[in-house]
Amino acid sequence: MIVSGSSSQSLAATLAAELDEPLAAVSIEQFPDGELLASVPGLADAERVPDRVVIVASTVSSDAHVELLQLQDAAREAGVDEIVTVVPYMGYARQDASFEAGQPISARAVARALSTGADRVVTANPHEAAICDFFDPPATAVDVAPALAEPLPDDLTDPIFLSPDAGAVDIAETVRDAYGAGTTDYFEKTRTSGTEVEIAPSDVRVADRAVVVVDDIVATGGTMSEAIGVLDARGAARVYVSCVHPLLAGAAYTRLARAGVEAIYGTDTIEGPASAVSAAPWLADALE
Repeated sequence: MIVSGSSSQSLAATLAAELDEPLAAVSIEQFPDGELLASVPGLADAERVPDRVVIVASTVSSDAHVELLQLQDAAREAGVDEIVTVVPYMGYARQDASFEAGQPISARAVARALSTGADRVVTANPHEAAICDFFDPPATAVDVAPALAEPLPDDLTDPIFLSPDAGAVDIAETVRDAYGAGTTDYFEKTRTSGTEVEIAPSDVRVADRAVVVVDDIVATGGTMSEAIGVLDARGAARVYVSCVHPLLAGAAYTRLARAGVEAIYGTDTIEGPASAVSAAPWLADALE
């Protein structure tokens, strides 16, 4: 049985279809004091308690974390033998180290909490693969980046797949390979503060070429916008943005559109206007 958090309803439904498993009824309530109650009446309605429940919930907010913990507990309370927790997008994953004295490793704290209700964890393209080591049960990181090639136009001219920094070039290479044509490169990125980033272009030729800027997460769009400004100044013919997790916080979508992006393509690990392709087939392979 597939159980969905409120942030991952479309992905959970698609995953249920991929696996040919029932999608449970779920109830999410919020009390006047702000407390949440996430329950799974679908477990009570089932003819028998399923051997395995797959809970699908991207933790895009603190409330989403609480929802997921409650859904795990509801499944355990119902007597489910195996609880597989699928976290397509794991919030706090970028806080994977203690950067200053007195700071927590937030990704580890969150992973420990989720571990209490899971027999297995599956996530998609965490910011660092080592995130999986923070979980107590077995945890698998699934690469869904090949999906990003699907919505791209078939007629891209001499395409180049660029990542905003060297750390994401493997994602650019994955999308290029899935697309079947093009080259890859990356920008030099220097973070000057928690919100400020400087972009220094490489010497790669982009004039009259189609450029696909690829990253794992697009949050505020600030880094991407700077990169696109450089590409425009150097004569790029068409510019697209592709990312696994289209967080697109605040005015990010507008910021990128104003910068001259022809289209923004993301997966449904975070459901929104840029969710052009589903991660479900790749997640389903990890669950079969």
